[in-house]
Parts: sequence; C-alpha cells; structure tokens
Amino acid sequence: MKPNHIFQHCGKPFWATVKSLSEEIGYSKKGQIIVPNLHDVVTAFERLNLHSGTIISPLNQNPTDFFLLLQKYFHYRAHVLTEYVQPKLMNLEQARIVFDGLKRSLDPKCPLPMNKQKGEKRVEAFLTCIVNMTIESHIQGRPCDYDPRRLTSFTRKQLPLRTLSRRIDGAFPSIVNPIAIWEIKEYYHTTTFGSRIADGVYETLLDGMELEELRIHEGVHVKHYLMVDSRQTWWDLGKSYLCRMIDILHMGYVDEILFGYEVVEQLPRIVSEWIESYELRNRSVSPF
Repeated sequence: MKPNHIFQHCGKPFWATVKSLSEEIGYSKKGQIIVPNLHDVVTAFERLNLHSGTIISPLNQNPTDFFLLLQKYFHYRAHVLTEYVQPKLMNLEQARIVFDGLKRSLDPKCPLPMNKQKGEKRVEAFLTCIVNMTIESHIQGRPCDYDPRRLTSFTRKQLPLRTLSRRIDGAFPSIVNPIAIWEIKEYYHTTTFGSRIADGVYETLLDGMELEELRIHEGVHVKHYLMVDSRQTWWDLGKSYLCRMIDILHMGYVDEILFGYEVVEQLPRIVSEWIESYELRNRSVSPF
C-alpha cells in the first residue's frame, strides 16, 4: 500500500492532532475502527484542555477546514483498513500455502529462516521466506542482503555519514549505502497482543525518523518498507496498531506498507524500481 497523496503533506501539527484524538477517543470499538464526529472531537479537545478554534469557528460555530481534513482522514483510515487491509492479511495456513507454492515453483537459493517458536510451532518464518523468494526471483542475480546482522550505515567519500540505531531485516543491494531497506513483522502463532509486537511499530517509526533526518540534511534518499502479516494479531487483536501504521505511512516514515498477500502482489513492481535505481547508480559511478 502506498500513501494517499491527499494526506502526504498535512504537516506535523495535523499528525499530532490525529494521534492525540485517537488516544483520547480510541482507535476501535466493538470490532469497528472509530471515526470521530465533530462533537467527539470538540469534547476530546475540552478534556485535553486544548483550544477548539482550529476545529470549530468561534465566529459561526461551523467546522473548520482543518476539522474537515481530519474527518476525511479518519474516514479514509477506517475504510482502507476494513475494506482493503483486512482481506489481504493471511492466517497461518494461508501463508503456508503461499510459501509452499513459491518454494516449489522457484527452487530458491536465498535464506529460508525458521521462526523463533519451539516444538511443533517451529516452522519456516513464512512471510520472511515469501519476501526473500520473491525478491530473489526478480533481482536476477544482483546482490541482496537478506539477513543483515549489523547496523545500516551510509558513507560519503569513504567516511561515515550516518549509522541507523537498529538492525533491519533486509537491504538491497547491501547494508552499506542501501537503495532500499525493509522490516518484517509476522506473528502467526501469537494468541495475545504483547508489548513486543507493539514495539515493532515504534521501531519502524524510529527508523523512519532517522531516514527523514538523513534525507533532509544530507540529501540521501532510501526506500523504506514495512511488511506485516497475521490476521489474528493485527486485525483481531491489534487494530489500534494498524491505525498507527496507516498514520506512519502518511507521515512519510515508510514509503510503502505491504499487508499479508500484498508481498506477492506488489514486491515484483517494487523490486523493479530498486533495479532501476541500482543500474542508474552503477552507471553514474562508472569510469566510462
């Protein structure tokens, strides 16, 4: 999923308002994503001791353009999660079927890591394997780091420029000066929504903030992707964090989020964009 261009340049005060309202009013109720109305927002502002002049005009008591944009976003967030994201999320057996099909058809040489479960639950990390196999099948022999076990770093003139704070799950073509990096959050065997799962969303936010600083101050652009799956974890138990993901996407901290089966549908297009950047980079440094 790419961000909706309507909400890409709303500014940080807009997103501060979205987060404050979502926290105060709630993200979901009785299985439904909440879309607050004017009364909900004004009341929340009063409880938070915030001035409601940006929400309702003190002159005529009409809703402001700022509120109308907020309302439009809340409607969009609820609609896209319910109608688009929810059907894309897979359960364990669906992910296993996709994994088995790709493994048979592609005969992969890339890493196919196991999950961190024990006993009968210890099987391949299906989403990670699907991602790895799909990327390998489309990069046509070009380098790729499927399992970086060190921090992402950027250099200029053979000197350190920036080093990210966290290890990420994959980088193309390398963990040093990557064109693209990605993170994978799959929780097929999870039955409760714990703090470790929640932290995964905030880790992505941290990475996005560091990449934003790199882009603004050094002019270095890196594609940043988040790939998540497990219908039970994210839809049944973690709707509030799905909402946060949509917020992060539109705040510009990730370029795209791939939900469940989207990795199969969208990764071929995404990888072709990486290859184009890779070839352009190689031509620009060629002595010829």
